[in-house]
Amino acid sequence: MLDRLALRLTRPAVMALARPLARAGVSANALTWIGFAIGLLAAGLISQGAFLSALLAMGASRLCDALDGAVARQTQATDLGGFLDITLDFVFYASIPLGFALADPAKNALAAAVLLASFVGTASSFLAFAVLAAKRGLHNLAVPEKSFYFLGGLTEGTETLGFFAACCLWPAYFAPLAYGFAALCGLTLVCRVVWGMRAFVGQVQQQTPGLCREARHD
Repeated sequence: MLDRLALRLTRPAVMALARPLARAGVSANALTWIGFAIGLLAAGLISQGAFLSALLAMGASRLCDALDGAVARQTQATDLGGFLDITLDFVFYASIPLGFALADPAKNALAAAVLLASFVGTASSFLAFAVLAAKRGLHNLAVPEKSFYFLGGLTEGTETLGFFAACCLWPAYFAPLAYGFAALCGLTLVCRVVWGMRAFVGQVQQQTPGLCREARHD
């Protein structure tokens, strides 16, 4: 819900940082891997109870995540870069709840499991829509710089990072925060299913008569 606003506000600063990196020959894929490694470090710090250090590491990780796309646009965007970006992002997002579960299994494990299940729903709906949108040649003009169709919702990257920050600032309240955010992820999943049905229903209607005729021939 807030990603487009966040991108618009941060783009000038990100581009200013990306230009010298691109001139120095730093590749977008290298930034992707560095951001991913720092993100996993954040999860490890959370598991050890170093929540404020983890918050700083998450900030550095997400800065690298923003810079990789900016550098790619100034050099050469590739399918490999898009693949690595989305894959490692989702692993990072899953690692943070795992860190909280390891930090206090008795209090946090169930909430982390519920949260991770909700992440599976939002991630699968996001990726499934992107795959079919690419197949049909659809493009999200609101976020044209993305290498795939960027489907929005209540819980996008900006909201997720805000939630992670709140958990690091108030770790004793991870469980209620996680249940609340999981509920918002559930609403996002419902919205995306509805959007997907509306986007692809025309194709279903076109295919149905043919399927019926085939069934009658059988």
